[in-house]
Amino acid sequence: MTMISIGAQGEDIVACDNLVRIYSLADVEVVALQGLDLRIRVGEMVAIVGASGSGKSTLLNILGGLDTPTAGRVVVNGLDLARLSGAERARYRRRTVGMVWQQTSRNLLPHIDVISNVELPMILDCRPNRQQRAEDLLELVGLSDRAQRKPHNLSGGEQQRVAIAVALANEPSVLLADEPTGELDSATSADVFELLRRINREIGTTIVAVTHDPLVAEHVSRTVAIRDGRTSTETVRRTERSGAGDHRVVAEEFAVLDRAGRLQLPRAHIEKLALSDRVRLRLEDDHVGVWPGEPTQANDPTRTQLDQGDPGEGDR
Repeated sequence: MTMISIGAQGEDIVACDNLVRIYSLADVEVVALQGLDLRIRVGEMVAIVGASGSGKSTLLNILGGLDTPTAGRVVVNGLDLARLSGAERARYRRRTVGMVWQQTSRNLLPHIDVISNVELPMILDCRPNRQQRAEDLLELVGLSDRAQRKPHNLSGGEQQRVAIAVALANEPSVLLADEPTGELDSATSADVFELLRRINREIGTTIVAVTHDPLVAEHVSRTVAIRDGRTSTETVRRTERSGAGDHRVVAEEFAVLDRAGRLQLPRAHIEKLALSDRVRLRLEDDHVGVWPGEPTQANDPTRTQLDQGDPGEGDR
């Protein structure tokens, strides 16, 4: 098993470098990921968003040890996933990551009760004190009084809470959630996502959630958008204090520059400026100017800038 040193809080627990995944379907090759770069730090809670087919579920399957990249490198909690043997990959899925799926049928066994579902991962990993830990986890997710019920006797939100307890059973370093609120109403979704936030705060488990719901994504400090198999933008949220002493959440969107120097401009920018094929660049002291490839005047109002600082007076 290949181990790579991972530090404490603030260090990278997930590192994807130039990740590529190509699927062969008959005589057709489908590129799901094409050079994706991603860094997630210990203790972060990150939402991965993107349209259907953008590659976000493929990324989650690779991080979960269910799929392997065609090229590139992915390291989770010090483990180089491409170098794991079959037995090491199975141990990785039991101990390093926990998975919560959108479909409850993938999370829980219907013929055993709730507490047995939570104990099962610990049985498979030969862990002691299973019943006590299962009871503690059910208390954490607010379902101590549902321990003896079967999954079909629970609501959808309760089933997802049990699924979270199951995913946490073996104390994983990273919790992966694939559309965990996709089958729930808005109020129940908010409750489940607040539970994930509380687990992240109180236990410190790193959480990576794939979602298409922009309202869910607003509940995390960092949202990573994937487009065409690459990370395109990141939205970082922080709390600021106003002059009146009130606190407010400020969200700032950034384009992501990968290791090869590539970035994806937001689609709205491309459409508004009719950018296509080639664009013109100009390097200034504190920013890069980008505008359509056809010759224009330097002061053309259609020109846009990717600021790395405050623009100069002549660029305002």
